[in-house]
Amino acid sequence: MNYLPQVIAARHISGFIVSTRFDDGTEKHIDLSQWFKGPVFEPLKDPKLFKKFFIEGGTLAWPNGVDIAPEALYAARDLEKKHHKKMERIRKTPRSS
Repeated sequence: MNYLPQVIAARHISGFIVSTRFDDGTEKHIDLSQWFKGPVFEPLKDPKLFKKFFIEGGTLAWPNGVDIAPEALYAARDLEKKHHKKMERIRKTPRSS
């Protein structure tokens, strides 16, 4: 049986970045603007509407009927991990005196 992830919690971080938690405990910071292609997503470019997301059917949805498949969210790159890797590289870089 294939795993179908379910979003169980979400909160706005900044811009179009949302922190999501899935039912298997995975947490990710995802830039949702990567899906803003086509006319159906155009209204979400308005920050006021974007921030009105909610969880419905195990995924993120908006009042205008738009949603993003939970498996797409689960497969998305985690910006938090990218940030941590960058910080690790900075810490490991020798400083000149």
